[in-house]
Amino acid sequence: MVELTLPKLGESVTEARIIRWLKKPGDRVEADEPVLEIATDKVDSEVPAPVSGVLTEIRVKEGETVPVGTLLALIASESEVVETSPTPPAREEHQPAAPNGSKPSSPSTSKIPARHGERFYSPLVRTIAQQEGISLAELERIPGSGAGGRVTKNDLLNYIAQRPLTPSPVTPAYPPPITPPPTPSQPSLEQMVAYLQEHFILIPRKKFAHESAEAVEMDRMRKLIAENMVYSKHIAPHVTSFVEADVTHLVLWREQVKNAFEKKYGEKLTFTHAFVEILAKVLREFPQLNASVEGDKILFKRDIHIGVAVALPNHNLIVPVVRHADRLSLAGIAAAVNDLSRRARAGQLKPDEITGGTYTLSNVGTFGNVMGTPVILQPQVGILATGAIRKKPAILETPAGDTIGIRYMMFLSHSYDHRVIDGALGGAFVRRVADYLENWDMAREV
Repeated sequence: MVELTLPKLGESVTEARIIRWLKKPGDRVEADEPVLEIATDKVDSEVPAPVSGVLTEIRVKEGETVPVGTLLALIASESEVVETSPTPPAREEHQPAAPNGSKPSSPSTSKIPARHGERFYSPLVRTIAQQEGISLAELERIPGSGAGGRVTKNDLLNYIAQRPLTPSPVTPAYPPPITPPPTPSQPSLEQMVAYLQEHFILIPRKKFAHESAEAVEMDRMRKLIAENMVYSKHIAPHVTSFVEADVTHLVLWREQVKNAFEKKYGEKLTFTHAFVEILAKVLREFPQLNASVEGDKILFKRDIHIGVAVALPNHNLIVPVVRHADRLSLAGIAAAVNDLSRRARAGQLKPDEITGGTYTLSNVGTFGNVMGTPVILQPQVGILATGAIRKKPAILETPAGDTIGIRYMMFLSHSYDHRVIDGALGGAFVRRVADYLENWDMAREV
């Protein structure tokens, strides 16, 4: 029997939460095939099977949080599958006989399935529901606080405590008429507003006739993003400085070399790679921005680890980190950024690959946005947003006088923590980034 344990997930991760089992006992698994989904406070991932065989036993339930090294399940290897026999059923003689000699009755969960639609009901929940006479239709109406809206034991007990008392059903002498299942009741708009006014401070709002909405619970990653953004705005007074840069030289250079670059290094060359390279240089010149705040102390970081924001297919955002970006060539940066971006979108990042950043880049230009005001990723003190590159008329100074030409222009937005970075420093930093972009060497070889 092979043990499937919670693997080491990175230096800073000691535990994980079991989100969902992809296999059930008795299912066949192949080596390296995902068996379950787990989540840490940093990233979601999958745990693969170490061998091919049959999953015989699951030791940890969905929703539980366990430390690294915990035994999760047992897998019978190929050789053991042949020898393994099914577990014999429990012997009936162990059950006490009823006074009339018939088999004793016990709470049955057969009337409530383990899964109905998108919902899963645990054996404990089904047993309590059966004991309390709660039908499947009634169980479906109970809001669940567990993973994926699952009804937990506490949800059910709280519902039972507030449930109006009704007389015990009496079995009729004849079959009752067939009636359609009850329609789940929804709280009215007035009830919702009253609840919110009781628990929160609300500004009175106009009520609209025929108003409707669909309530969708945030997924785990969206909740983490929300918490981090609110925390950042709460702790750090944000200031944003803007600079418009003429990036014509960079655009023309990339157009000239991108095919040769891909042929030589096997990586596509994007503007993001140039932005990361320039940021690493400027952070060496402005160490105050390569820092974090701890109480009333500023920690200046020796290493330059640049986070690059990546949009995921589900519209969430994750920030993998290019470590020691100042030590990498442009080709090395391209390889690192492309690899991290691919694995981020495939959900294959390791927890250590999204931690430890000292400064962050968000290329909002990839969405066609000309500028943005990004929120600082704590505990960093700055973040740069690069806007879309657009052709625009610009005034050019020449020996013969000023003239108007078509140039490639873009906006840079630098948000920084005003507790430790004043406007002069924050503005000088982004201006320096723009200077490097505007003076890109057109003769540079790949």
